[in-house]
Amino acid sequence: MARRYFGTDGIRGLANTHPMTSEVALKVGMAAGTIFRSGSHRHRVVIGKDTRLSGYMLEAALMSGFTSVGMDVFLLGPMPTPAVAMLTRSLRADLGVMLSASHNPAHDNGIKLFDPDGYKLSDDVERQIEGLIDGDASAPLADAEKIGRATRVESAQERYIEFAKRTLPKHLRLDGLRIVIDCANGAAYKVAPEALWELGAEVIKIGVEPNGRNINLKCGSTHTEALIDKVREVRADIGIALDGDADRVVIVDEKGKIVDGDQLMAVIADSWQQSGKLTAGGIVATVMSNLALERYLETIGLTLARTPVGDRYVTEHMRKHGFNVGGEQSGHIVLSDFTTTGDGLVSALQVLACVVQTGKPVSEVCARFSPLPQILQNVRYASGKPLEDKRVVKAIEGAKARLGDRGRLVIRPSGTEPLIRVMAEGDDETMVSSVVGEIVDAVKSAAAA
Repeated sequence: MARRYFGTDGIRGLANTHPMTSEVALKVGMAAGTIFRSGSHRHRVVIGKDTRLSGYMLEAALMSGFTSVGMDVFLLGPMPTPAVAMLTRSLRADLGVMLSASHNPAHDNGIKLFDPDGYKLSDDVERQIEGLIDGDASAPLADAEKIGRATRVESAQERYIEFAKRTLPKHLRLDGLRIVIDCANGAAYKVAPEALWELGAEVIKIGVEPNGRNINLKCGSTHTEALIDKVREVRADIGIALDGDADRVVIVDEKGKIVDGDQLMAVIADSWQQSGKLTAGGIVATVMSNLALERYLETIGLTLARTPVGDRYVTEHMRKHGFNVGGEQSGHIVLSDFTTTGDGLVSALQVLACVVQTGKPVSEVCARFSPLPQILQNVRYASGKPLEDKRVVKAIEGAKARLGDRGRLVIRPSGTEPLIRVMAEGDDETMVSSVVGEIVDAVKSAAAA
């Protein structure tokens, strides 16, 4: 059955438009609070947010919903998504909530939910919450004397900073490194620069002046131009770009070249393998990670397990099969020795550890392989199921035959929009471009029929 509210990463949409309204947020608080109340103890929920203007509105609505069903609310204020997951566990909360639309523009917002162990909720639990959202709103209300309290956690920033710092090996410091950090005017605008400075680095900050409307605006991991310019201007050793909720990271080396999540996973996997920390003999990534990453890992004796797109699916596979490194090309990197979800700052610290330990520049440390040509095109359609059209099926079969073992093809419908995403990669860029074009033309023809 199709889900009405939850997508691939919580509930997300245009602020003050269904489903991202105060009314829905109130009902989410009531529904999730009802499901996660078990036992006779005082129940707790942790709520964090990024810096979007709509966060004030949604935070208040969620707080009202949770307290109305008898849960005590701990407000963190602007904090990274991984900090919310960590503090959910640390504060022994029954539930964690992050208000963020990640790398989306400021006019969007979202609600991400975490279980008591700091993991994103399963599809089954999300369906249970949806069932209660549209049910009888008065049914779960607590008795008057059992209404919950709301408390602001003043030490939240310090607790996360100390947590992040402890992920760096004890004997290492960042003294002598000049680091530019771009916090996307988002959730990590205070904690990330402070953590790097306390570890000894010289820190140059950009994207640290949020005003409610400028999160991810020409800054952060999806807009790295300002970071590249600043790295070159101040002759920094490294640039670090986070997204709005700081669960993803992109690196810029001292030459101004972008280093994506695939390269970062390769760096961390190799380092952890050499130190004996890597588990399960490889890493987990999605179907979108470059084939060159897979080939590189083979040369150092490691495997690559692939999952559908979404860090939640990466994490689920890691937990089930015992991996401790996984992530996405976009920079969502999950290091389960430390975190239960992507953490941009912690991932950057692992790369910085390699830089310090080797004494080599970032451009050498992070250049593990040359990515294969990869082309992605999106095709919008009005209705129907284009992928079931005979013309599309024939084009896909032909493309696979042409690529053979010299490339990969990934065709997938968007989980949130009427889009078909067509991705191909391979050794021959001309062929890759040709097969993508043929499939896109077939999908367009099917959509127009």
